[in-house]
This record gives sequence, C-alpha cells and structure tokens, in this order.
Amino acid sequence: MPSGNVIRGARVGSAPVRPDERHQPAPRQDVTYWCRNDHRTDIRIAADAEPPGLWDCPRCGLPAGRDAQNPPGRVRAEPYKSHLAYVKERRTAEEGEALLAEALAALRRRRGE
Repeated sequence: MPSGNVIRGARVGSAPVRPDERHQPAPRQDVTYWCRNDHRTDIRIAADAEPPGLWDCPRCGLPAGRDAQNPPGRVRAEPYKSHLAYVKERRTAEEGEALLAEALAALRRRRGE
C-alpha cells in the first residue's frame, strides 16, 4: 500500500517541459541601478514597461538610481508608529468617544444590563 506522500505524475529526477518549445519569451530590457555605496544592481523588466526611477539595493537596502555618477541619497526613515497613533490620525477625539460609547452600549445589550 503506497504512502500518502507520493506526488502523482512525477518521479525523482524528472525534468520540466521545456518552455522554449511552446512559447516565445516576452521582449525584455536590462536596467542598471547604482546606490550610494557603489553597488550595481541589474534587473530585467518588460520592454514596454517604464523602469522605476528608484530601486532598493538588495545588498545594503539604500535607494538606487540609474545615474552611476550621482546616486540618490539616504532616505529618512519614518519613526515607528503604533496602531493607536494611526487611529488618532484618522479620528478626532469626539469621534473616538462616540465609537467607544457605541461599543459599550452594544456590550451592555449583549450582557443584558
């Protein structure tokens, strides 16, 4: 009796179907980006796509630009915000009090108070 871990239709050492026989790859373009630490990053994108102005360097994480002589500077990191800070940006104190009163009323109704 075979175990339940068998992948049907595949065997060890089998190779995938060669895709070049079935279709032509989309035309692509090579784009090179440079970061402030002089790291070079080459990416391939679709020929009809507009390359982004900035790309994150995979080695150091700094932003990279397309000009090797003048790479972009360090991006200022945003300070950490808690969930409450984001809620306070979206709601006024009066809206928060109204939501709290509504939630407490619903809780009291459920408890039968």
